[in-house]
Amino acid sequence: MFAPGILFMKWTTSRFLVDLAAPKVMGIVNVTPDSFSDGGSYGSPAAALQHCERLLKDGADILDIGAESTRPGAAPLDQNEELARLVPVLREAVKLGVPVSVDSYKPKVMQTVLDLGADIINDIWALRWTGRPSAEPLDAMQVVAKHPDCGVCLMHMHREPSTMQLRPMEGDVVPQVLLFLQGIAAGLQDRGIRKSRIVIDPGIGFGKTVAQNFALLARQDELLRAGYPLLVGWSRKSSLAAVAGMPKESMTRAKPHERLAISVTAAVLAVERGASIVRVHDVLETVQALKLLRAIK
Repeated sequence: MFAPGILFMKWTTSRFLVDLAAPKVMGIVNVTPDSFSDGGSYGSPAAALQHCERLLKDGADILDIGAESTRPGAAPLDQNEELARLVPVLREAVKLGVPVSVDSYKPKVMQTVLDLGADIINDIWALRWTGRPSAEPLDAMQVVAKHPDCGVCLMHMHREPSTMQLRPMEGDVVPQVLLFLQGIAAGLQDRGIRKSRIVIDPGIGFGKTVAQNFALLARQDELLRAGYPLLVGWSRKSSLAAVAGMPKESMTRAKPHERLAISVTAAVLAVERGASIVRVHDVLETVQALKLLRAIK
């Protein structure tokens, strides 16, 4: 109905087999003080859990918890501090009855959250991060490969958060993103990770220009040729504000709500073009809009 060619795919995760016959909404839970959209709003475990419960009431199918900001220019976070933010929230979130994703790229963090019951690793580095100390005994692919069932989302990112928008990608972005994601996913399967565990994400905003981001949306069908479910995150991205002609003030932390309507529109367009999962801040409005899309289908 929504995703031609992958209609009956199911996503294998630690505790849940996620049916992607209808699109799923992944609700964002930022437990960080410096996120663009809601930094500091859910910094305490109690506030974060209350937000998780609210997202589920609004219709979220999956929760995605992150403790490190990956906005352009963001500095890396120490893994011990990341775990200090994540663990108290995760311990309770896994009791809520839905798949729980953790947004991290550090192997130690991945191992810890999987041991605590996380279902999905959502990695902006696509399991490639090599900035760990030389004494670190793990790498991200090893962590995921040795787990029997966890889901993994592989995202395309050009450079890294601190530099990705200083020198964005050049040329036709769509085949570059497709080739990268196909290669990483194939490498995981070579290490014994079943295809049903893998979802791919084109990385909207991560080292791409405004035009390149919208090329990925306009030609999203080309990404589906990789043969994996597609997760897309357009929510509150600056490219949306740019094309909508919003004033620069709308790009500050104080007014992320001004991007709500255009964020929901982008999510609907992504689903209409075959995305299986949309990662969003505004769950209720996105769920309502997708119900409308389902009605006309």
